Amino acid sequence: MRAGSKRAPLSQERVVAAAMALADEKGDAGVTMRAIATKLGVEAMSLYSHVSGREAILDGMVDAVFGEIDLPTSTESVQAPDWKEAMRERAASSRAALRRHPWAVGLLDSRSQPGPATLRHHDAVLGVLRAGGFSVAMAAHAFSVIDSYLYGFVLQELSLPFTGPAELDEIADDILRDLPADAYPHLTELITEHALRPGYDYADEFEFGLSLILDALHPDEN
Repeated sequence: MRAGSKRAPLSQERVVAAAMALADEKGDAGVTMRAIATKLGVEAMSLYSHVSGREAILDGMVDAVFGEIDLPTSTESVQAPDWKEAMRERAASSRAALRRHPWAVGLLDSRSQPGPATLRHHDAVLGVLRAGGFSVAMAAHAFSVIDSYLYGFVLQELSLPFTGPAELDEIADDILRDLPADAYPHLTELITEHALRPGYDYADEFEFGLSLILDALHPDEN
């Protein structure tokens, strides 16, 4: 270290932040003690003064992602919140966080040592559903089906070979050009009349599917 230069003191928060930056770039497989230490400019052994190991770091990373998701409407008010709107907003915030951290999709529900942000998040979601009239069992069902859709959509969205209209147009044109004439009429129809229409955005599919799920769920206190 150069004379007069100062390095921020090492902490658990800095270790987790460095690990998340690595994961955002290389996926969670790139999160190693050596790689984290190199990113922080320290020796790998110094990390163990703040975290017990890689699993503890993964716990912290998952908790940090949950901390980025907006909690649904508080259930403290006398009038029960609009559970559908609360779940809609929470799903949108969750999707945004998972798009920022693609590695997190497969890790969010994998930790056996959930952190405080994770616990707050789950408790708040269940609290809104219970305040909305859901029984304990139905709240569990609703939570599960919403998150199954949310995680699945994000995985599909992240795997698409395009990120915007220009790339989609190029890929669609290539597909149409290579298709044998009249061989796949329904696929051709979908591409030309739906995917290539002005203003089409694949992200709109998320809201459509989420609305189907929320409209199908009904509070049941029995």
